[in-house]
Amino acid sequence: MRAPVQTVLSLVYPPRCLGCGGLVESDFGLCAGCWAETPFVGGTVCDSCGAPVPGETDGGRIECDDCLRRPRPWSDGRAALIYDGRARHLVMALKHGDRADIARPAADWMVRAAGPALLAGDPLVVPIPLHWRRMMKRRYNQAALLAQAVAKAAALDWCPDLLQRPRHTLSLDHRSATERFATLEDAIRPHPRRGARAQGRIVLIVDDVMTSGATFAAATQAVRAAGAADVRVLALARVTKTP
Repeated sequence: MRAPVQTVLSLVYPPRCLGCGGLVESDFGLCAGCWAETPFVGGTVCDSCGAPVPGETDGGRIECDDCLRRPRPWSDGRAALIYDGRARHLVMALKHGDRADIARPAADWMVRAAGPALLAGDPLVVPIPLHWRRMMKRRYNQAALLAQAVAKAAALDWCPDLLQRPRHTLSLDHRSATERFATLEDAIRPHPRRGARAQGRIVLIVDDVMTSGATFAAATQAVRAAGAADVRVLALARVTKTP
């Protein structure tokens, strides 16, 4: 019965492209045009933040200029997409457009980007938290949707509320890196009843976008305060500097 039912559903609700809404062959996919316009991170990347870097790896650790100037408190980081073109459209749709369906394919891209560097050691997957005011306005936390989907795709444990954001902060849009770090200082803390789950664990922090890294840094400090053995970070998209 299952196959005929799925056939009927596919006729009534044919698969649509995540990006433009055009017809595609399977659910949760991109059409050829949107795929070409979606900048996936590939090649040599910074081991700390996942940003693409020129050249080839020689087997040693690679750091981009930003991470050399501002060493990261976490050990390793990756991102699946460059925050530009169709990737930016997908992130904004997930974040502000009630497009929870994007989380599932995005998680598959993120797991591939994470690879053994981030997934080894059975890490606990944890989302960047939202302050309750922003949660009330947005009605959901896109980082939590991604974290749950990443945990499921990689067969890992996750904790949606290991971290909390007790202090409301202003929007970080159009702020400098220095302003972002100052704004987020002590803005994220371990949940008093959930923080113990990080004790002695490797923790993988998940968010939709990494810009300066200030949010990930604040979350990393909170997770380390909860006793995590190691912290890694994973973003759906990475903001990079225009050449």
